[in-house]
Amino acid sequence: MLKIRKANDRGTAKHGWLDTRFTFSFADYHDPQHMGFRSLRVINDDHIAGGGGFPTHPHRDMEIITYVLSGALEHKDSMGNGRVIKPGEFQYMAAGTGVAHSEFNPSPTEPVHLLQMWVLPDKRGYEPRYAEKKMADAATGRFHLITSKTGRDGSLA
Repeated sequence: MLKIRKANDRGTAKHGWLDTRFTFSFADYHDPQHMGFRSLRVINDDHIAGGGGFPTHPHRDMEIITYVLSGALEHKDSMGNGRVIKPGEFQYMAAGTGVAHSEFNPSPTEPVHLLQMWVLPDKRGYEPRYAEKKMADAATGRFHLITSKTGRDGSLA
């Protein structure tokens, strides 16, 4: 059964350059009542200060979807991808057998606000992959399919 969980009820962390809220248990925040929802493991609401970010770190067997709400996020990874993701754009990275990446706010002064979701894949050991997309109708208030196995309806695959 789905329950509404208000922002102030979520876990938080403040690291100077990062102010984040965790929907589910993550890092040092542990809540046995909120460990994820089916294959959805993470929904983090991140505010990254100008110049702040995550240095290169590895992932395996996790699908990571990032949506930038404001500001910009610079992504670089071991697959050779490098891009600045802007408001309204989605980034999809399937770590599969392993990928290392970094994420930084390229602005020295302006913060970036983003949502990051982690989904467990249906099986382990996929080849890593990367995609990005700006959803043209994202501001219309309608639901949109963002990712799918097949890329149907213009979703990221």
